Amino acid sequence: MQNCRMRIFLICLLLWTSFPAWAVHGMGMGYEPKYPANFTHFDYVRPDAPKGGRLQLSASGSFDKLNPFTLRGQVAAGMGYSGNGFVFAEYGLIFDSLTAPSEDEPFSRYGLLAEDMSLAPDRLSVQFRLNSKARFSNGDPVLAQDVKYSFDTLTSKHASPTFRAYWADIARVVVVDRLTIRFEFKRRNSELHMVIGQLPVFSKAWGNGRSIDEVLSDPPVASGPYVVERVDFGKSITYRRRKDYWAADLPVRKGMFNFDEVEYQYYRDRLGEEEALKAGSLDALEEGSISAWVRRYNGKRFASGELVKEEISHRRATGMQGLVLNLRQPRFTDVRVRAAVALAFDFDWLNQHVFYNRRARTQSYFQNTDDLMAGETLTPQELEMAARLPQTAALLAALREPVFSSAETGGTPEGLRKNLVQAQHLLGDAGWRFRDGALRDTEGKAFVITMLIPDRSSEVVLAPYARNLMRLGITLRYRLSDASLIKKRLDDFDFDMAINILGGSTSPGNELYDDLGSASAQEKGSQNLSGIQDKVVDQLIEEIVNSPDRKTIAAGARLLDRYLRYQQYVVPMYYGRQYFIARKHYLQHPAALPSHMLAGSSLLTMWWHDRP
Repeated sequence: MQNCRMRIFLICLLLWTSFPAWAVHGMGMGYEPKYPANFTHFDYVRPDAPKGGRLQLSASGSFDKLNPFTLRGQVAAGMGYSGNGFVFAEYGLIFDSLTAPSEDEPFSRYGLLAEDMSLAPDRLSVQFRLNSKARFSNGDPVLAQDVKYSFDTLTSKHASPTFRAYWADIARVVVVDRLTIRFEFKRRNSELHMVIGQLPVFSKAWGNGRSIDEVLSDPPVASGPYVVERVDFGKSITYRRRKDYWAADLPVRKGMFNFDEVEYQYYRDRLGEEEALKAGSLDALEEGSISAWVRRYNGKRFASGELVKEEISHRRATGMQGLVLNLRQPRFTDVRVRAAVALAFDFDWLNQHVFYNRRARTQSYFQNTDDLMAGETLTPQELEMAARLPQTAALLAALREPVFSSAETGGTPEGLRKNLVQAQHLLGDAGWRFRDGALRDTEGKAFVITMLIPDRSSEVVLAPYARNLMRLGITLRYRLSDASLIKKRLDDFDFDMAINILGGSTSPGNELYDDLGSASAQEKGSQNLSGIQDKVVDQLIEEIVNSPDRKTIAAGARLLDRYLRYQQYVVPMYYGRQYFIARKHYLQHPAALPSHMLAGSSLLTMWWHDRP
């Protein structure tokens, strides 16, 4: 009898330690989520926002597929926001994910397809129970087997490698029952139970059994608020709101996705989009160029009030916006060369003459965050963490020296001249010599940098930069090219320099493997465009990913930021703390928009038509 009781006890203990012990409606990364279990809607939406109307938006270039999950081709706008190669379904129109984010918290997730979620006491698995009401656009219920199918598909060799890197620590996916799915982990990973909630879910019926990389023109069969209504490949795509959208009244969807139709018209370049807006063909347009915003957003429709210019402040992490140097090329492996090339970028002049003093210099990989950017002094927690890292010469120098900041010029010729003189010394020390009208290496090969750009908006920045580089004997050649060709070249790492954003997360974690990890440096299609292979960086990523709380995550991020800045892998550019949106006067949004929103996706999720 006693042995029997002992066996029962051990079985119960095993069950308790192997399976989740509690179920919750939401989770925060290192903190309690803001919204309670009984919340009815996010604070930043209008829950009774009117439904209806047509939202007409634009995109530049072209598209040739309806599948956002593969490297091949250029996907249509509206399928989901792609951040560092990862498709965030919640910022698109078609796909639902297991959980949904709130835009007024650093990193919180609340149930969407998952009615609730349970993290095991040992933190080595997470279990989701699906909402029985969830339905795909073809009417089929969303089941645990569909979730597993989506995960298996996205982590296969046929999908973008970013997904495999992002979820690399998931060992096994188990269909527990019809509506329950469990993800088991290879090891403890502090945010893995959060980021797997971002999994976009789709039906096996999409593509009729073909491999995911062969599914190009088939409209997705998913559970999101919209379906593809009309497609004219390369020219336009129209989405129709599902009247039977199963999640319309859920707290994470209340007051959101209010337009009956959303249409994207494609234009050859940015100027074409601007002209379409002025002609009344578009409802809204987000502008990234301040000079364009000041000089060109005017005319009779602005004067009459039909079109409204609006600047919306935000506190979203902007990351390291800069010119990425391809370290796979031997000339860029020398930090002295990278530093010299960066010294020729005169942000102060650009800010005065191009940006109307409305931009700030990007310095940090976590720019625009409060606690993730490297500080002037190292905290005790950072020093303790640094002691666990491989003690390389670069690390010791980064710890010893003040945190690196890009050189200023004050917008004066004297300031730029000082920087260029320093750059000349660095290039000379690295073995480069000026002769026959160009800077040349020991073999006599000229220093030439080529760039492909998708539109002319970059020319106003690159032209003065090219002039400054020419004074060093370096030629910068940039030319317009098709966006799909640029993407293919970047995926293949076939480039010299490229404009890119690294970092940019308010809660860094697993995405760092793909952005900066050594394993991704040679993985074509990864987001490690620089080709960084550094054991210090790898160890810092491990420290961040395995951090138990927000304080430790922040300490790791600050150390990583300090080290990356010291290595000067990127020529830092600039960032803004506001979005510039021109819109029709009847297009409205809530008075208090969330601080961490993306402007483009907020148009889809939070805005509405307000017509008589």
